[in-house]
Parts: sequence; structure tokens; C-alpha cells
Amino acid sequence: MKLERDEIVRTAIRLLDEVGLDKLSLRGLAKELNVQAPALYWHFKNKQELLDQMVSTMAAESYGPDAPLPGQSWDDWLAGRARALATALRSHRDAVRLAAGSRPTAERAGAVEGMIGALCDAGFTPGEALSNILVITDYAAGTVLEEQSGRDRADGAPTGGPLLTAAAAELGDTFEYGLALLIDGMRARLARR
Repeated sequence: MKLERDEIVRTAIRLLDEVGLDKLSLRGLAKELNVQAPALYWHFKNKQELLDQMVSTMAAESYGPDAPLPGQSWDDWLAGRARALATALRSHRDAVRLAAGSRPTAERAGAVEGMIGALCDAGFTPGEALSNILVITDYAAGTVLEEQSGRDRADGAPTGGPLLTAAAAELGDTFEYGLALLIDGMRARLARR
């Protein structure tokens, strides 16, 4: 049986979900694929290259379009990408940690180039466009990391005074609230030109 690069990546993602990043090993992956570990080195020069490709594959499948759809505004597109990213990161065990330690592949670099272009078309400079992408990406990843850390804001009544108690009762979807603040800030910067 010929081992394909895509099969290795998909099996590694499945194993990530099953055992987590700390226990994901080339030896375990090879066993799952019914090959010897050195066979994997024909496709990936090291484990980091495999991890990078796993992130790239998850991104390509889950993060939404790399540019606004026809008739879609840049801000709706960017907010949609943030939501899609958060959903994708929630769908795989340790995905935030995996993504944080990865290096962009050529495939993802091309996608980022397209995203920068879309934001430049909206009026941002290339530097502002990349900053906007990074801020949105970091915000989505940070939110998911916080969620996955086990801290549940809804658990139990807050300890504190009446203002904290009232604030906790009003607390809604903090992800959407923060996302709106970020997008509003980007719109405001663009409008000041």
C-alpha cells in the first residue's frame, strides 16, 4: 500500500483529537497507518513539518473564504472568518496549541496574501491589513484557549459586590461583543482617512 501525504495528515488530525498534542507521536502515527516510523520521513522531514501541515489542512477546510464573496463587505467577511476560525479551533482537541506552535506553509502564505489583498482593496495599507488579520486571529484563538482552559464564567455566582453581580447577570456572548469592538475599531481607523 502506497502511503499518501494527505492520508498521513488526516490520520494525524484524527489522532490529535483522540490522544491530544502531548501524546501525538510519529511512532503512534506510524502504528496507526501500519507502517514503520521512518516511512513518514519520505513525506515530512520532521514532526514540526507534519504539525505545520496539519494546521494548514485544518485552516483550508474550516476558516472560511480567503477573500470576501461577491457583494460581501470586508467587515462582514473578516467577522465571518473570525467566527469560522473559532469554530474550527473548538472542533479539534489542542488545536489552539497546535496552531500557536506552527509555521505557515506556502499554501497558507498564499491565503494570507489573498486576505491582505482583500483588505487593501477596502482601503487599508498592507501593514494595516496584516495587523487586522493577526488581531482577529489572535482574538479568536485566545478566546478558544480561554474556553478550553476549563474556566467557565457561568459556573456559580460571582463573589463580589452588587455591581459585579449585576454585570455577571447581563453578561452575554463575550466573543461577539469583543469581535464587534475590534471590527468597529478597524472601521473607525479606515473612516479617518
